[in-house]
Amino acid sequence: MSARKKAVPEPTRGRLIVVEGIDGSGKSTQLHLLDKWLRHLGVQVFNTEWNSSEVVKAITSKGKKKVLLTPTTFSLLHATDFADRYERNVVPLLRAGYFVLADRYIYTAYARDTVRGCNPRWVRRIYSFAARPDAAFYYHVPVEIAVKRILTGRPKLKYYEAGMDLNLSNDEYESYRIFQSRIIEEYKSMAPMEGFRVMDGTLDIELQQVLMRRQVLELLPPAAATIATTELGPA
Repeated sequence: MSARKKAVPEPTRGRLIVVEGIDGSGKSTQLHLLDKWLRHLGVQVFNTEWNSSEVVKAITSKGKKKVLLTPTTFSLLHATDFADRYERNVVPLLRAGYFVLADRYIYTAYARDTVRGCNPRWVRRIYSFAARPDAAFYYHVPVEIAVKRILTGRPKLKYYEAGMDLNLSNDEYESYRIFQSRIIEEYKSMAPMEGFRVMDGTLDIELQQVLMRRQVLELLPPAAATIATTELGPA
């Protein structure tokens, strides 16, 4: 069977916009602001987040708390979560003409699972049914900035977030730095092949949003695009 054969028919009507980046990159903030803007323009929007399916969320949470997840188990749980959300929400809403905004998509699995030691080709075959997004934004930030943002408002890093399961370091901050740095390298290698729109996550939040909106402009329906062009003004 071809690796690109679709288990679920590929959506054709709506638009799929994806944000990727390491934890603390600011991608979620930018997607939230984009959501508000699209709704203001009268566009129908649906949001979906990584690891949010009720089908496997409780199992994943239990596995994390008891530190029972191996790299392969982690990968398969996330793939199950993704497949459930994709079939139940993403495909139907894209067919209905919605703009589906995904906070993380298949590229998160490509990066994280590979860094955790899973075979890259195996991981890609698991997600071979997924449609390519209309726009995939990758928010790049240095690891030091990301960890500073994450620790604002909470005392410590999470076990799997810091890659402590990989025995990279006994110090959670050093483990985080190594783990997330490796994920950044995976994103960098994917960027040209996957057509990522690379964004500077260190810029002012408002400026980042304007830059994102200008790139989403090309995907808008005519009426919304006219309003958006007037609001954004000349580039």
